[in-house]
Amino acid sequence: MREILKTHFGYDAFRPLQEEIMNAALRGEDALVLMPTGGGKSLCYQLPALLFDGVTLVISPLIALMKDQVDALVANGIAAAFLNSSLTDDEMDSVRFRALSGELKILYVAPERLASYGFQDFLRQLRVSLIAVDEAHCISEWGHDFRPDYRNLKDLRRAFPDVPVMALTATATPKVREDIVAQLGMPSAPVFVSSFNRPNLNYVLRQKQNAFAQLAQLLETYREKPVIIYCFSRKDTESLAESLCAAGFRAAAYHAGLDRETRARTQDEFIRDEVSIIVATIAFGMGIDKPDVRLVAHMDLPKSIEGYYQETGRAGRDGLPSECVLFYSFGDKRKQDFFIGQIAEEAERELARAKLAQVIAYGETDQCRRKFLLEYFGEPWDDERCGSCDNCVAQPKESRDVTELAHKVFEAVMRTGERFGAAHVCDVLRGSRKERIVQNRHDTLTVHGTARDVSVDLLREVIRLMQKQGYLQKNDGDYPTLCVSQYGRQAFEDGERILLPISASEPVRAFAKPSRNATAGGLAFDQDLFDQLRRERKAIADEHNVPPFIIFGDRTLQEMAFYFPQSRERLATIFGVGARKLDAFGELFLAVIRGYATERGLAERPNPRQPVRPMVASAPRRSSTISQTGELVRQGLSLEQIMVERKLSAGTIIQHVTAILGAGEDLDIESLRPSTARLTAIGDAFRAANTSFLTPVKEILGNDFSYDEIRLARLFLTRDQQN
Repeated sequence: MREILKTHFGYDAFRPLQEEIMNAALRGEDALVLMPTGGGKSLCYQLPALLFDGVTLVISPLIALMKDQVDALVANGIAAAFLNSSLTDDEMDSVRFRALSGELKILYVAPERLASYGFQDFLRQLRVSLIAVDEAHCISEWGHDFRPDYRNLKDLRRAFPDVPVMALTATATPKVREDIVAQLGMPSAPVFVSSFNRPNLNYVLRQKQNAFAQLAQLLETYREKPVIIYCFSRKDTESLAESLCAAGFRAAAYHAGLDRETRARTQDEFIRDEVSIIVATIAFGMGIDKPDVRLVAHMDLPKSIEGYYQETGRAGRDGLPSECVLFYSFGDKRKQDFFIGQIAEEAERELARAKLAQVIAYGETDQCRRKFLLEYFGEPWDDERCGSCDNCVAQPKESRDVTELAHKVFEAVMRTGERFGAAHVCDVLRGSRKERIVQNRHDTLTVHGTARDVSVDLLREVIRLMQKQGYLQKNDGDYPTLCVSQYGRQAFEDGERILLPISASEPVRAFAKPSRNATAGGLAFDQDLFDQLRRERKAIADEHNVPPFIIFGDRTLQEMAFYFPQSRERLATIFGVGARKLDAFGELFLAVIRGYATERGLAERPNPRQPVRPMVASAPRRSSTISQTGELVRQGLSLEQIMVERKLSAGTIIQHVTAILGAGEDLDIESLRPSTARLTAIGDAFRAANTSFLTPVKEILGNDFSYDEIRLARLFLTRDQQN
């Protein structure tokens, strides 16, 4: 299994519980697997599939995710396919033929297909070795994402009574786990519960004040990195996306009300790194297997903790530090309350209210947010502080005497009849003459304008802390109005001194800083080389019509940009580089690394990992894309002609040529030679700079010469000098 792990998937070691789960499957046992998003669930059935004689059947409700999973498996040299409504009849016939002929090792199907005419007859003709049920919580009415089609799995289980079933989910409370086991008829199945803790994720809550300005400031730190922003309504997604575009960000809206073509295009642009920010309703994300999302932000309250955990789980699936920010306002509760009130069935309505109450508790808590989430899912968390959520990283605040301001708040709440929320109370105290203030004659109150010199942020923080300490309460009902508690009235009447833990200079909590020590991926890699490798990855991905992360993940590129591997053997030690990808893409990435290292005089760093034996033993094979470029060069085509023929950039063509020459092959490159005048100018610049590095030469030549042209010229200058 470890040999397959490295050869096909490029990993050196299993994550916690993976090996035990795989062994259970190979013994023919059922299993319930609870593992957080990004924890490696898919590998638990994908790797055993290669050891079974027959096919592994994977039930997945997510069409887009099926395609990404299959693309990734094929890139790793694994025979996989899917059957769903996105295929034509001819394409479905082709997949069925491959399955019946025994060619496929993994077949993905949507749950609704199980009920289609003749499909189970087709399945009975297959040699099914394992049934994997992804997103298994969808089978439970107690789950947050119940799907009736999942009930068809009972029939599937009856049709294959001797085939082991592996049910997998990232979000399941103890009650949902019991329901999954009962519905799938696997009462004796072992339950593998991986920790729900995602140590690379930082959980942050921001008070929802000037939310757009706060969001824009945050997005500046994540510019050009993948971000998902969740909003409550379709209208909100569109207006926020427009505002972000106007502010200079690459953003697009996504919601169920858009036509299918627009949704598909937006999703495709996001996974291919052509749009960096998606502003969406919860309709977006379940079908996304994009591992490098660095930020997930919620602009409104989620419906449940399960939903929030799953949505935030789309950040940092590659294990690298990422951030989850919730812009919180108790006032948003009434939006959710309205829709909960539309639920006809009382039991379902009460369940929705209970789930929302947990979300409010999460927003109001002063304890560690990580601890709150883990204990919600029944996982004990002994540490009181995680060190990376906003509550844990916030500097302790000394209690300040705010008696005078607090008493003004008491007076404003009572004199306005205890019928208004915090925003209205702040407006009264700061002397606002908004229409609502004037209509209610609150501009005539003696308390009106008595806190003009106090910032609205500080006033809101005082009111929030007065609620937490029991001086104020929120009234029940559709609108979050404030009232003074009995405890608060006594304090006000007695002139009690009121101390609150509030900072004079920064009342609103700061963002938690991503911890570089949160994962093994926190290497001090070379950012410039990483950026070059990302560009190369994007070019290869576009050529193969797959998302960039299918080629290599960010962690793989970061390790390349840290260790500077110079050979196939050393590249094979990099995380995520398996034998198939080494053969397919290795020379392309080695050409970039070698060129970068040579230009800057950088030496290869020793990597503690050792190559797996079969990878060293396998004979090097020239990447097909490099070979195609080499053949066109041998035919005497010019650089421009090859660029048109291959639909590749000049830089990629030059890297292909460099890789061929670097491997010691004889290649006549005269058809690529620059003009005599330009070659002479570049040669003079190299001599003047007295270096073989490109940057000093480029500075001498200026913008009339590109790095690509200088790199190509250097090939000729070196060959001419040697001859």
